[in-house]
Amino acid sequence: TVPEQGPPCFVFVIDTCSNAKEELSELADSLSQALNLMPPDALVGLITYGTNVSVYELASESISKSYILRGNKEYSPGRVGELLGCSGQAQIQQQQQQQQGQQAPPAGPGQEVLERFFVPVSECSFVVESILEDLRKDPWPCSNDKRTARATGSALSVATSMLHMAIPRRGARVMLFTGGPCTSGPGAVVSRLKEDDMRSHADLAKKAEPLHQPACDYYASLANPGATKDKKNNKKSKQQQQQQTAAYHVVDIFACSLDQVGLLEMSTLVEATGGLMVLGDSFGQSVFKESLRRVFNRYPEDANDPHNGGKMSMVFGASLEVFCSREFKVSGAIGPVTSLNKRSTCVSDLEIGKGGTSAWGLGGADPNTTIAVYFDVTNPSPLPEGKRRYIQFLTRYQHSSGRTRMRSTTLCGPWHNATPPKDGPANAGVMQSPVRASFDQEAAAVLAARMAVQQTETDDVADVLRW
Repeated sequence: TVPEQGPPCFVFVIDTCSNAKEELSELADSLSQALNLMPPDALVGLITYGTNVSVYELASESISKSYILRGNKEYSPGRVGELLGCSGQAQIQQQQQQQQGQQAPPAGPGQEVLERFFVPVSECSFVVESILEDLRKDPWPCSNDKRTARATGSALSVATSMLHMAIPRRGARVMLFTGGPCTSGPGAVVSRLKEDDMRSHADLAKKAEPLHQPACDYYASLANPGATKDKKNNKKSKQQQQQQTAAYHVVDIFACSLDQVGLLEMSTLVEATGGLMVLGDSFGQSVFKESLRRVFNRYPEDANDPHNGGKMSMVFGASLEVFCSREFKVSGAIGPVTSLNKRSTCVSDLEIGKGGTSAWGLGGADPNTTIAVYFDVTNPSPLPEGKRRYIQFLTRYQHSSGRTRMRSTTLCGPWHNATPPKDGPANAGVMQSPVRASFDQEAAAVLAARMAVQQTETDDVADVLRW
């Protein structure tokens, strides 16, 4: 059995480069309301960024205490622990107490981060609300011919590294609230000089944008911040970076700006973790406020369902595995999934979407998450009468209560051999086929539409229309 991990953690990553004071005040008001929607035992962390990255120590009640990190660097989990003063002194004291025969609670750099920077809502709501009320624009000076230094990439690196160090197997959400593109440090999508325009569709088509691909690779690497980077052994490094488990830490992006914010580059991180992307013009719009509120949706209170009643509907670390009988194989899946690179006998050579595997990671999911799974019939010869097919979907996820659940859905149905009729019209067998009577046209239209949309990401739109 998998031990219970506890309630989820929510890390707010706030962009303070906004030119309008009303934007920060509207955002602070929405986040204060979001605190009231969380369970009392849910953990909260707070990070703000502009030119530099500020990590707030929420366990400090007397004064507002924060650690300032440079915004032009990428931070590994170990480096973040050192800069935050979580170097493992508590772990040394624990070892000394154990040598003296005293029992001590488990401690380490991750435990220190958990105690100082990720605090339950019931204990830190006043501290967080006070910090949000005092939010001000980034004070770093900026000349008129340059864009504001916005270190979005470094802020996300710090947030994901802290979660990876403190709660690697526990559900969490990194909620990024940004008002513009990343212009400083790793993940930058445009230079600070205003004379350099933001990349356009023509630049992407001609591959004339030098910052696009490095930014995509950087944000994709944040989905697994603990992966080692070995330049001497590239093969080993790539194998280590392959994601073998579903993501427990979800990254959501709420971008409210009249200009581009670089969502194309950051979308790889959101898709890999099963997060949400919300675009709006202002943090005061109802689109943003309603979307943020729905993130914390709960199941209705129901005495007949004590396991779900009143709990948040979000789940973490979700994965989907497919098993099927020998007559057909799985070709792939289309949707918010990442391949777990699990080869088995039921994997087809024909790939559709994310193929070459029988298991996928969903990361974060909710009751509205949908996945399209495609199969390939590999037995062209007629099957014996009465032969049945079997499909099993095995879904694992971590509930918002911290418990790991596994759900198995098994489907069974008969095969039908199309035989030409001896007498009558040629299509008489088709008209009487049970396949025709049970064919779901709406589901087929959705599956075909998803395939077409998937092909537009790699093929020309005109070729997809002809297809």
